[in-house]
Order: sequence, then C-alpha cells, then structure tokens
Amino acid sequence: MLKKFTLLVCMLLLAQLVWAQTGTITGKVLRENGQPVPSASVVVENTRYGTVTDEQGAFEIKRLPAGTYQVRAMLLGFESNVKQVTLNQNESKAITFTLAAKVNQVTQVEVFGERDKQPEKLDAITRLPLKPSEQIQSISVISEKLIEQQGALTVIEGVRNVPGVYTYSTYGGVRESISSRGFRGIPTLKNGVRVMTDFRGIGFSTDMQGVESVQVLKGASAITMGAATDLGGPGGIVNIVTKTPKFENSGAVSFRAGSWGLIRPTFDVQRVVDKDQKLAVRLNGSYENGGKFRDHMDNESFYINPSLAWHPNAKSTLTLEMDYFKEEQAIDAGTVNLSVDNKKNEIYDLPSDRFLGFETDKTDTRHMTYTARYKYDISNNLYLRAAVFNSDYDSDGIRTSLSGLKKNTAENINVDQVNVYTRSIAHNQARDDNSTVMQLDLVGKKVKTGGINHTFQVGTDYRYIDLFQPSYNAIAIDTINVLNPETVTNTLPANVADFTRTGGTHSFDHSFGITLQDVIQLTDWARVYGGVRYSTNKSRSEGVSSTTSEFWNPLAGVMFTVKDGINIFGSYTNSTNPRSAAVVDVNGEPLGAERIDQIEAGIKSEWLNNRLRFNLTFYKINNKDMNLKAFTVDNSGNVLDAGYYIKGGNDERKGVEVELTGRVLENLEVVAGYAYIDAQYKDHTTFVPGSAPNNTPKHTFNAYANYTLQNGVLRGLNLGAGAYYLGERPYNDWTQDGVQYHDIQPDTAPWNNKAYTIVNAQVGYEFQQHWGVRALFNNVFDEVGYDAYRSNFIDRIQPRNFSGVVTYKF
Repeated sequence: MLKKFTLLVCMLLLAQLVWAQTGTITGKVLRENGQPVPSASVVVENTRYGTVTDEQGAFEIKRLPAGTYQVRAMLLGFESNVKQVTLNQNESKAITFTLAAKVNQVTQVEVFGERDKQPEKLDAITRLPLKPSEQIQSISVISEKLIEQQGALTVIEGVRNVPGVYTYSTYGGVRESISSRGFRGIPTLKNGVRVMTDFRGIGFSTDMQGVESVQVLKGASAITMGAATDLGGPGGIVNIVTKTPKFENSGAVSFRAGSWGLIRPTFDVQRVVDKDQKLAVRLNGSYENGGKFRDHMDNESFYINPSLAWHPNAKSTLTLEMDYFKEEQAIDAGTVNLSVDNKKNEIYDLPSDRFLGFETDKTDTRHMTYTARYKYDISNNLYLRAAVFNSDYDSDGIRTSLSGLKKNTAENINVDQVNVYTRSIAHNQARDDNSTVMQLDLVGKKVKTGGINHTFQVGTDYRYIDLFQPSYNAIAIDTINVLNPETVTNTLPANVADFTRTGGTHSFDHSFGITLQDVIQLTDWARVYGGVRYSTNKSRSEGVSSTTSEFWNPLAGVMFTVKDGINIFGSYTNSTNPRSAAVVDVNGEPLGAERIDQIEAGIKSEWLNNRLRFNLTFYKINNKDMNLKAFTVDNSGNVLDAGYYIKGGNDERKGVEVELTGRVLENLEVVAGYAYIDAQYKDHTTFVPGSAPNNTPKHTFNAYANYTLQNGVLRGLNLGAGAYYLGERPYNDWTQDGVQYHDIQPDTAPWNNKAYTIVNAQVGYEFQQHWGVRALFNNVFDEVGYDAYRSNFIDRIQPRNFSGVVTYKF
C-alpha cells in the first residue's frame, strides 16, 4: 500500500513538474496602420492551442510545451500571417502580427450586424462598450445588409423588423412617428443627437442610403439620456447610424426604378488615402424622384454623406462626418371618417386617383448633421471617448386641413354620413430646430480590482436646443363633397391672399448630466449592473427662464449565464418628468416632477457560433401620481379649466417581446418577432380606467426569411419574403365625463382602427463579381390599412407596388 501511495505521489509531482515547464506566447494583432484587430483568431498550427484577440488586439496562449511552433493570426477580411516561435522551458515570448486588409473583401455581416462586435456608434446611446446581448436594456439592431435585402426606403420600413415597434402616424406621409411599448412617438436620433425636438415625437423623414444600421433601445434610457420629456422617456429611442470609412477600397452604384414613377440612383465609395493606412474617406449619396401612389402628389430629394477617419497612431482615432438631406415632398390630406359624430370606424377608402388637397401642398425640409468622434487608448483596458454631435433641421410647408360641416337636416348635409367638408390651408409646423450634444467618457473594459472584473463608464454630457417656431394664420378656401370628385379641385384659386405672420416662439433648452455605470463580473456566470445619473434641465423662452430642474435616475440589474451563450437578466430603472413651477396645486404650491418606474427581465441568448440570437423580454412600466389639469363643470354643463393641477392617474404598460434573428442555416437567414402590449390607464382622473392610450395595439408580429442558393447553376440567387402585422388600436383616448382633453368629446368610447398585414417579397441575383439585380414586391396582396393621428391625417398604407434595382460593385 505504501509503494502504491509513493508511486502516485511521484506521478503527481512529475506531472506538476512537466506542467511547470510549459511556456507562454503573448502578443498583439494589428492592422497595417497600427490599429488593433479585435476578434482575430490566433492558433498554434497542428495543435489544440489557440485563442481570440480582445478589443485591443492582445492575446495570450499559455501552457505550451517547449518546442518550435508555427503560429497563425487570421480574420475574415484580412490576409493571414504566420510566425515561427521557439519556446524553451518556462519561457514567455511576445510577438506582433500585422494583418493586411484584403482588397474588396466583404466583411461578414449578419442581419443584425457584424458578429462578436459592438455595433458602430451604439455607445452614443448606451455609453458602454458592450454588445447588445451583454446590455441590461432591450436593444435591437437592424443592419445595412437587412435594409438592402428588403429595399427599405424609410426608417419605419426598417424598424418593422423589431418586435413591439410600430407606426404612430405619418402626418400626411411626410414624417415617421414611431412608437414602442404604448408610448406615443419615441424620439428618433441621428448619430446620437435628437433631430426633431418636438416633445410629441412627431418624427422626421431621412434617406436610407447613408444608413449603416438602425438601433432601437426599448424602455427607459434615462440613465444615459436624461429627462423623460426628452430622450430619457420610458418608450425608448431609435438611433439612425450613418456610414463611415472602414479602411477598405470599395464602391457601389445602383439604380432603382418602380411604381408611380420612382427613380433612385445611389452611390457609395470609400478609399484609403495613404500607403500607411492612417487616413480613409467615404462618400455616399442618392437622388430620388416619384414614388407617391396618390395622383397630384410628387416627391424629390437629394442626399450626400461625406466622412473621414484618421488614425494618427496606434492609440488614437478621429472620425468626422457630415450628413445633408434636402427634400420637397407633397403632403397627403388623407381621407376622412364618414361616421356621424365620429362614433364608428367608417373610414372612406379614397381612390388613389383622388387627392383632397392642393398641388401646392408641399413640405420643404433641409437637414444637416455634423459629427466628430475621438477615441484615445490610455491602455489595453482603458480609453477616453469624446464626441460632438450637431443637427440643424429646418422645415416648413403648406398643407390642407379638412373640417366637416355641421349636420344640416334641411339641406341633407352630413345627415347620414359626414361627406361635406370645408378646406383651409396653413403652414405645416414651421420650425428651425438646432440641437447640439457633447459627450466625454472615461471607459474601462475588464479592469481588474482584486479578482473582480469591471466594465465601467464615467462621463458627462451637455445638450443644447435652439428652437424657433414662427406661426401664421390659416386661410379658408372652399367646400367639397369627398364623394363627388367634380367638387374637388386640386388647383389653388388665383386670388388667395398671402399668409400673415401672427407670432412665433424662440426657445432654448440646456441640459447637463453626469453618468456613472459599472458592470461587475462577480464570477464567470454572474454580473451585477449598477448606474446612476444626475441631470439638470433649464428652459428659456422669449426672455423668460424656468427654474432649473435637478433629478437623479438609477439603474440596477443582474445577469446570470446559465450556459455559454444563454443569459438571464433582470433590471430596474426609472425616468423623471420634470415640471415647471407653473404646475401648481389648488393652494398654489408646485406639484414637482413625476417619476416613471420600469422593471424588465428576460433571456438573451446566442446560438450557432453567434449566428442566431433569441431574446425574450418581460416588462412593466408605471407612471404614478401624474400632474393632471383640474376641470370644473358650470351650471350649463360646460367643462372649464380650473387653473390648477392635481395628482392623479396611473399609466401602466406591461408586456412581452420575443425576438429571433440570424442565420438558421448557412444559406437561410431569419428575422421574427412578436410583442404583446397591455397598456391602460388605471385609477385615473382624466381617462376611463382600463382604456388604452390612442394608437396602441395589443399585438404586433413580424417575420422575414431570406434563402440563398450557394451551389449549382443558380448559385447567387436569393429569395426573400416577409410579413408585418399591426393589430387593431383605438384611434383616440377615452376621457371621463367632466374632463376636457385635446377637444375629445368626454365619455365617448373611441372606435378602433382595423388591423392590417403587409406581405413583401424580393428576388435577387448576384452574378460574376460585380453585378447584382433585385426585384422588390411590396404589399403583395394589396392590403388596405390606415395609420391615423386621432381623426386627422388618416393616411393609407402604400398599395401593391413593385421596383427593380441594378447594382454594380467595385
């Protein structure tokens, strides 16, 4: 027994001795310009040893026996590099690989973006260097590849791929108001800065040619964005990310033509300027004309997006970009609801050859954004990030408004159906909207304190809004019968007077914030998320300043890794809705700010080497003790504003979102999602308890699949089809008796806007090395559906249409 024990001890000591006599290879993988190459594979050939570089391009391979090895570094899009390394016992050697980019090599991009990489500019809204699957918030990314496959021409066509995101209104087809989780018009940003600062989130139009990706952060974002009245609202935000240089020589031109006279040429060219690959430029743009399905309407736009990236050394990166969009687009007066007293859904299916407005109804928009981003690597795990964003949005236009005549029994006017309307013209929300955002962050990635890793961000930001809104009179024109085309002229009478300026407002808004976030890796399977933001907000209008609002917003959460690629998370955060000193109670005392609380939990998972992602999210959002106007009713039954506010109300949103995105097979990509939204007013003083906010559906569904033939005669052929379902939703809010709100008839149940399903399909073919063609079929079954803002802007979705695209890549 003693001999066996002695032999066992000797074998263990021998094994320990052999283990101790192993060596280590460390090093970095860099581009030719000295920039690090993250996610590169470093393998010791003909062995089982290997690793992947971190975001600084660093790697380490331990426990290699003494010997001579061939070590190879490689990554898709780069030429691989091999170095010979000889290790002695207990020796550590450092080597550096330089990888040259392959000419015209297409980066591997999935429908959600590049694998194992944080999407471009996502940190503008999250401020942390984490992938969406690692974030505690619900984040979806729509990549340029998916946008191109589906032929999306608008942002809403892109975000339909995100469950629970839907159209609130299009306001005559010239804006894209997007909603999520039952909240009206969530803010839409471009490169991290708000473009349209209207608190109602009425949206804006943009060109998709320059879009690298569309990022959707659902739920409260106050931890990084501030007040609920601006970007920190509980519904979420949409961030449009424009293209910047990728340090490759490539280009593409395309031409698209389709229904209703659509023509659309585009181009995208990028070049590395110097032989050291320190400077790269990119230029892309487009021109669009036509594409409006209703007669007497037109559309013309021009877009250009130049950018520059400079790597002066291995530690610094500076990116500059400009984005310019000019558009003249007809505003659709829409159709009408023929129901008497607006009690039922009797939306008139207006023929597409009938236009209820005037040919002079146009919006004129000029929009420019400027972005400067700088990153400096202090060490392998620590960097400084600075960014300045500016948006200058100038928009005006003339539109036609329809107002139904009062019922006249003697003349048989609007007795059985409301078909006789007066028409007037007015300016369409003229505004000169200038916004600036500055951010400065110190960011750490996997910084160790003791045995614990921290990924943290500490930073500050400043937001400034300069908004000028002129106002003009409205001009009455004529009376029409929408059912009788002979009464509807689309030419404005020659004797119409000019508009008169009646006033306007010039307001300024200053916001300042300090943010601290930390993700603590307690174990291999447990992370703790914590963060807090201090914000201040001050507004000034016409020389009158409001008091400065100050508030704190926390975030706390946990994430557990059940197994590799499967994470369970839960979080709590809140948003603050600051109120001015004018919001007082019956005694004249300020009621103070409102707080909106959010709880979120779910599963984030990655499958098949991160080719496929499945997310399941549950959420509950409560806005309690809201500041609501008080009303009284006089002896004649008239509802009067009482002149003060009361605490009351509880807006509750809860629901579930399911998302599946990625590549099921090597040649089959899928995008699918479902969302259930239970949004209702509870214990409310203004709205009927149990009723839902206007335009909030209970169900949305989206699905898309694209199949590519990789072998045979038809290699390069790809087929895609998808469906988008938007459930029925109330056209308006339901107010209680004795309350006046947005001119809604008190205690009148709203009718529901009908659900609709859009089915699209596409066929594409890539042949030779440069040419590609694609045919796009939208609304294949010619579904009739409407998006509406209350009883105005009842806009039909586009009927069945077709377009073809020819692309040449070089």
